[in-house]
Amino acid sequence: MLELPHSLRLRRLRRHPTLRRMLAGVRLSADELIAPLFVHQQLSAPREIPSLPGHCQHSLDSALDTVRRWADRGLGAVLLFGIPARKDDRGTGAWDDAGAVQKLTGRIKQSLPQVVVITDVCLCEYTDHGHCGLLKTGRDGGAEVDNDATLELLARTAVSHARAGADIVAPSAMMDHQVRAIRQGLDAEGFADTAILSYAVKYASSFYRPFREAAQSAPREGDRRGYQMDYANARQPMLEALSDLQEGADMLMVKPAAAYLDVIHRIRQRVDVPLAAYHVSGEYACIKAAARAGWLDEKAAVLEVTTAIKRAGADLIITYYAEDLAQWL
Repeated sequence: MLELPHSLRLRRLRRHPTLRRMLAGVRLSADELIAPLFVHQQLSAPREIPSLPGHCQHSLDSALDTVRRWADRGLGAVLLFGIPARKDDRGTGAWDDAGAVQKLTGRIKQSLPQVVVITDVCLCEYTDHGHCGLLKTGRDGGAEVDNDATLELLARTAVSHARAGADIVAPSAMMDHQVRAIRQGLDAEGFADTAILSYAVKYASSFYRPFREAAQSAPREGDRRGYQMDYANARQPMLEALSDLQEGADMLMVKPAAAYLDVIHRIRQRVDVPLAAYHVSGEYACIKAAARAGWLDEKAAVLEVTTAIKRAGADLIITYYAEDLAQWL
C-alpha cells in the first residue's frame, strides 16, 4: 500500500484558480463536440420540439442557417437525422437521394465545406411501424425485426448519404453485422474514404423519449429491447465494440453517455480508435427541466457532466448542449 507523508495536503494544489486550471487532467474543447440536428422533408419553417427545449425540427433552409451559426461559433461537426414526407413498412425514404438528409448534406458540403457531416443510418425514422429494420413474423406469431433482410437496406442508405457528400456514416440500427454490410456497400460504390462511426454500444434506454418525439420514431407496438442492449449487461459492450472494429468501423460510440460512464471507461481501456459518447435527449432534458425549475445551475451542471464524459475516456461528445458549450468553453 502506498504510504503518504504526514505533511501532504492536497488542498495546497487547489487554492488558486489558475493552479487548478494548470493541473486539470481533463480539458474540454469545441473541437470535440458534435451537434445533433433534425431536418424534416416537408417543413417550410422550423417547428419547436417541446421535450427538447432550444431544438427544432428544421426545414432545409433553417437547418442550413443553424449549421452556419454553429460553425461561426466554433463547432466543426453535425449529426443529421431526417424525417421523411411519407413513411412505409420498408423505410424507403431512408435511401431516397432526394431525401431531407441527402439534400441538407449536399448544401452543407457546398456552402460550409469545413463542417464534418455525419449522418445517422437507421430505418426507425422512416418506417411506419417505428422499428429500426424490416419486420417478420416471429416464433410466437408476433412481429420481430428481420436482421439479415435489413442489412442491405442499411447499406443502401449509407451509400445514398455518401453520394450526397457525407463524411461519416453512423449506423445506429443495432443489427448484427451492419458495419460489415455498410463497409462492403460503400467500398463497392467507390466510397472507400467514407468513414463509419458505429453506434457499437447502444443500450435500450428510457432516456431516448424526447428523441423519439423529435424524430417521430417511437415504435407503434413492442419495443427495441430485442436488438438494443440490456442496460444491466456489462459484458456485451466489449463484444459489440470489438466485433464492429473487426467488421470495419473507424470509430465507436457509447449511447447514452452520462449514465454509462463505466462502459465508456471499459471500452477506452481496450481500444485505441476514436471513441464517441452520445449525451442523449433525455439526459439533456433532465438538466434543462431542473435548471428551468431553479433546482440547479445549468451551465455548471452541463460543464460538470460533459467533463465527466470526457474524463471517462470519450474523445468526441455528441450533445444537444454543443452550441452552449462552444460559447462557454
